[in-house]
Amino acid sequence: MRRILLYIIILTTGMIFLGRLFYLQVVDDSFAVRSNNNAVKVVYDYPQRGYIYDRNGELMVSNQPSYDVMVIPRNLKPFDTTELCNIVSLERKELERRLDKAKIYSPFLPSVIVPQLTKSEYAFLQEKMRNYEGFYIQKRSLRDYHVDHSANVLGFIAEVSPNTIKNNPYYTSGDLIGRKGVESVYEDTLRGVKGVKYIQKDKLNRDIGPYKDGIYDTLPERGKDIKISVDSDLQAYGEYLMTNKRGGIIAIEPASGEILSMITAPTYDPSDLVGRKRSPNFSKMWLDSTARPLYDRSILAQYPPGSPFKTMNALIGLQEGVVDTDDTFSCHHGYTYGRGRKMGCHSHSSPLAMTQGIAQSCNSYFAQVYRKIIEKYPTPQEGMDAWHKHVASFGLGDYMGNDLSTGRPGKIPTSEYYNKIYDYPTYKWFATATLSNAIGQGEVLLTPIQLANMTATIANRGWYYTPHIIKEIDGKGITDENFTKKHHTTIDPENFEPVVEGMHQVYKNGTASALQIDGIEIAGKTGTAENFVRVNGKRMQLTDHSIFVAFAPVDNPKIAIAVFVENGYWGGRYGGKIASLMIEKYLKGTITRTDLEKFIMDPKNSLEDEYEKPYSGEPFLINDGKKNGWL
Repeated sequence: MRRILLYIIILTTGMIFLGRLFYLQVVDDSFAVRSNNNAVKVVYDYPQRGYIYDRNGELMVSNQPSYDVMVIPRNLKPFDTTELCNIVSLERKELERRLDKAKIYSPFLPSVIVPQLTKSEYAFLQEKMRNYEGFYIQKRSLRDYHVDHSANVLGFIAEVSPNTIKNNPYYTSGDLIGRKGVESVYEDTLRGVKGVKYIQKDKLNRDIGPYKDGIYDTLPERGKDIKISVDSDLQAYGEYLMTNKRGGIIAIEPASGEILSMITAPTYDPSDLVGRKRSPNFSKMWLDSTARPLYDRSILAQYPPGSPFKTMNALIGLQEGVVDTDDTFSCHHGYTYGRGRKMGCHSHSSPLAMTQGIAQSCNSYFAQVYRKIIEKYPTPQEGMDAWHKHVASFGLGDYMGNDLSTGRPGKIPTSEYYNKIYDYPTYKWFATATLSNAIGQGEVLLTPIQLANMTATIANRGWYYTPHIIKEIDGKGITDENFTKKHHTTIDPENFEPVVEGMHQVYKNGTASALQIDGIEIAGKTGTAENFVRVNGKRMQLTDHSIFVAFAPVDNPKIAIAVFVENGYWGGRYGGKIASLMIEKYLKGTITRTDLEKFIMDPKNSLEDEYEKPYSGEPFLINDGKKNGWL
C-alpha cells in the first residue's frame, strides 16, 4: 500500500510539472513578451494631424512640430538630474515624481517625462542625449492655429488619460487626443494612423538595426483634412460683437442645416491651450466658475425662449384650427384671467390680428390663442399632449443630434409633468395654470441651437435638416443620413406664411423697426426673458435676458440666427442689433449699420458691471412689460 501511494505521489508530481511546463511554453506568452521587450524596442512614428478649413477653404488649423522627452524606466542609468532639470525647466522633485509614475505605468514601455519642449530646449538637449541613457526624444505634432477665435468649435488636443489607454489599444502613454469640438468628434478622421518601427537590441541593450529586416514596420498615415461649415469671418465678427457679454449665438443655413456660426461668450484664443502653457491656462479657465469660458453656452445653456416662442403658438393655433389670420383679440396692457391674475403687456394698438400680434409681440393675443389650443380638447391633459406633439416635431425638448457636443435637451412640458407637480387627480389643473407657455416663459427652456433650428424651420416653411458642423471630409461631401435626411413638422406648409409675414412686419413696423438693413428683407422676432438665479441660497431676479431670432432674405433664406445675451435688458437692445449686424455681414460682407455696431462695442454698454451685481448688491433693472421693444 505504501509503495502504491509513493507511485501515486511521484506520478502526480510529474504530471504537475509537465502541466506547468506545457503552460509556460505553449499557453503563457508573458515570458516571450518580456523577452521581446528586452530584445526589441518599439518606436512610433506619429503622423501629421489633418488640417481644418472653414466653409470657404480658409485654413483655420494646421500643425507645428513638438518634442517630448520620453523614458523607458528599465533602461535608465544614473544621470545628472540637476543638469536635466535645468535644461527642461523642471523642479527635481517633480522629475522624480514623473519617473516614479512612469515606473508604475510600465518599466518596459515609454512614458512622457517632459512634454512639448520648445525649439531651443530641444536643440540644447539633443546635443546631450548621450548622457541620459533610457531617455529619448519623440517628435510629435501640436496644433498651429491660424485664427484667434472658434475655440468652442475647434476644441483642442491633450495627452490621453490612463482610462483612455485602458479602453483603446491604439493609444499609449503620451499620445495626444482631441478634446472638445471637432477635434474630439472627428478624432478618428483627423489623427491618422501611427507608423511603427521595431528596433533589435543586443545583450548590451544597444540598437543594432531593424528587427527581422523591418518586415513588421509600418509607415504612418496622415490624418484626413476636414472642411467645417463655419464661416470664419462671420464667426470672428460674432465673437467681436459679444465682447464683454455672456451668451450664445447660432447661425444656420436653412437649406442645408449647416452651422454658419457657433458663438459662446466669454471665450478664449484657442492657442492658449497649446503646448506647456495649456495646463495652467486650462486650470485658470476651469476654476472660473463665474464667467465659465469653457462652458459652451451655444449648445449647453438652457434659457426661457421668451417672445420668439410666440411664433410656435401661432403655428399650432392655425394647425389646430382654433384661430385664423383675421381673428382679433383685445389687449388692455395685458390679459386678465383666473381670480384677478394678469399677464402684463406693453402699450400698442388694440385689438390685433395675427400679423400685428406677432409684429407688436402682444402677450394678450398669444395667451388667448394658447388657451384655445389647450381648451379645444375635453381635458387639459389631452390639449397639452396635442400641443407638445407639435412643438416636439420642431426638434425641441430633446437632444438635437448634432455632431458636436451632445448638448442639452431643453424642456417642453407635458401633461405628465403638470399632473405630477399639481398632484393630479387630487388637485386639478387647467390651461391657465400653464399660461406662461404662451409667451415662452414658465417651464419652457431652449438652447440657442434649438431656437436657431426652430427659426430655420420656419424659414423653410416646415422642414429642417439636423444642424451639423461638418461639410467635407478629405474633399468629399457628407453622406451621413443623420445630416442629409429632411425632418418635417406637424404643421402644414400653408400655415407658415402668415407667421413669416408677421415676423417680416416685426422689422417693418414692429418691435425691430429700428434695426432694418437696406437691401435685405429680414423676418425676425424680439424676445425678453425673466432671469432668476440663486445667490447664497436665495432666489434673486436679475436683469432680463435679451433674445432675438431672425432669418433673411424672407424668400429663399440664406441664414437663420438666434442670439441670447444674458442680462441684456430686452430683445432689441443687444440681441436684435447683433443679429441684424451678423446677417448683413454674412449676406453683404460689409457693415452699413455702423451705428448699431458702435452701440454694441461702446465700453459704456459693456455688461460686465451687470454680471457683478449679484455679488455687489447693486439693484437690477426688472422688465415691467410696459416698454415698447422689451417683448
